[in-house]
Amino acid sequence: MRRIVIAAVALFCAAAPAVTPAFADDYPSRPIRVIVPTPPGGPVDTMARLLTNALPAELGQNVIVENKPGAGNIIGSKAAAEAEPDGYTLHVTSVSGLVLSPMLHAKAGYDASSFAPIALVTETPQVLVVDPKLPVKSVAELVAYAKAHPGKLNYSTGGIGTLPHLTAELFKSITGTNIVHVPYKGGHLALNAVMAGETQLTFDTLGTSLPLVRAGKVRALAIGAKTRAAGMPDVPTMAEQGYPQLTSGAWTALLAPKGTPAPILAKLNAATNKALKSAAVQGTLDKLGATGLGGTPQELADYIKSERAKWGPIVQNLHLNGD
Repeated sequence: MRRIVIAAVALFCAAAPAVTPAFADDYPSRPIRVIVPTPPGGPVDTMARLLTNALPAELGQNVIVENKPGAGNIIGSKAAAEAEPDGYTLHVTSVSGLVLSPMLHAKAGYDASSFAPIALVTETPQVLVVDPKLPVKSVAELVAYAKAHPGKLNYSTGGIGTLPHLTAELFKSITGTNIVHVPYKGGHLALNAVMAGETQLTFDTLGTSLPLVRAGKVRALAIGAKTRAAGMPDVPTMAEQGYPQLTSGAWTALLAPKGTPAPILAKLNAATNKALKSAAVQGTLDKLGATGLGGTPQELADYIKSERAKWGPIVQNLHLNGD
């Protein structure tokens, strides 16, 4: 009897049509949740909502942002990493959340390997800005002035371990200058400090610094991007001034929990690339001083690897990689 049952089961399996996984045909069949590890209204949230507002036209389902801020991006990122890898929970995060936070916090509970890359979303380059009263108008002049006055210049940031902090330390390492860090409780306070003459320089994102540069409240010396910014066409890049290693920008990326099926990732990648090319998205990005990126999952994976290689040694040299 046992042999007969086994044979019957085998016959049924052979005769049954191949089952096509649901995700290969009808994904998505319900709304998608995107976890953002920062509060509503911030830069990462703004970029996430810009993307999620454009994705329904490509995917045929609503895409809903869920903000889970706290603990330096860790709460939201960990929740996204631990979500079911079925394509219905995604993650939009930044260089700070994906690369820096796991470096700075040994017990973060996640890192870049916890996610499947989908696509880069946007990048907003950092700008080196100085107090207009400082007698320098180029990076070369700033470096010369700093070397002539070691320890006399101060740079402000929104806090220890932030991207502007690490960028400034990379700048110091490459240029061999001695400039003192003055951390504030937020990037806007760091920028205000330069305008008030409390500090002499900072690295800031293009979107927030652009109106202040145009108003003459700060002076821009260099853009940390591969090409000049449309909003600041007269400001040369770091590479143009001899420092190609100093490309630095606040980028965002779309990811899924590790183990998400490849067909889902491919569909999300295609939808993201199309959404970023829409006129509405491009127009908003131009106003924000950001660039829509897109690309393949592998390009995102390679970029994350290069960012880890860039910032890892800086974090270690500053002894920031702890709890």
